[in-house]
Amino acid sequence: MTLRDRIGKVIFEVDTPAGRAFDALLLVAIVASVVAVLLESVAPIRAQYGAQLRAIEWGFTIAFTVEYLARIATARRPLRYVRSFYGVIDLLAIVPTYLTLVVTGSHALVVVRALRVLRVFRVLRAARYVGEAGVLARALRASSAKIVVFLVFVATVVLISGAVMYLVEGPRHGFDSIPLGMYWAIVTLTTVGYGDLVPVTNLGRTLASVLMVLGYGVIAVPTGIVTSELARATRPHPRRIACPSCGTDRHEVDAAYCRVCGHDLARREAQEAPNAEGRTRPEERPEEPDGSGPERA
Repeated sequence: MTLRDRIGKVIFEVDTPAGRAFDALLLVAIVASVVAVLLESVAPIRAQYGAQLRAIEWGFTIAFTVEYLARIATARRPLRYVRSFYGVIDLLAIVPTYLTLVVTGSHALVVVRALRVLRVFRVLRAARYVGEAGVLARALRASSAKIVVFLVFVATVVLISGAVMYLVEGPRHGFDSIPLGMYWAIVTLTTVGYGDLVPVTNLGRTLASVLMVLGYGVIAVPTGIVTSELARATRPHPRRIACPSCGTDRHEVDAAYCRVCGHDLARREAQEAPNAEGRTRPEERPEEPDGSGPERA
């Protein structure tokens, strides 16, 4: 194994103690650099320790730049790494600091470096979390159509409520336009309640009360939709077995009989199961009227 291969194994893999130690050290450096940027954004701390924090940030940036170049140099497919998700994140982690030399105010973008913490999944070997994320993604895709319909309904309610409040309250009570009334409807419907715009008339307060109660439904409905799809996504997949009588397939895991015609599915599986010699057992012949059946060994 060449030196390039050994370095690449440490950088890209976590199967060795050196690889795990490298990723753990990298995560510590990422968190420390983000903390430094957050502290520098606080005016009193920046006034007293601004120079030190900037020096620390430049030190981390140079270290991350060396690491990024090392990844390109040791990757088996450098261009593929550069275009990958982690490659783009690694590049974005170092670019903002260099942009501060030519663009004022771009230093705050360094916090995008926090996305590199996603590499913790490689250290934890958290494959099960990736699987759970897949279940959540499937549930969201399955419920997307229902959620879109629900959002259209919410948008319609907001539009109508904003228009009505504009007519009922009017500019004299702060509702200067329909968009401003729609803003009030969104704030009320989502139960945020800033209080910067409130109805004064009895009719307006009545409408506001109805909208507040409806707001609880706004919170509950999408939650129920996603929860239902999550339960369906985590349910065991139906067996892909076809009924020999009617041809209906995709029966449940614990199904013993066809859900359409009632044929015995367990008997069908027993007939098709391979025997010890690897051959499929022939179907049992029904007994003849005289009681004679297949001969026993």
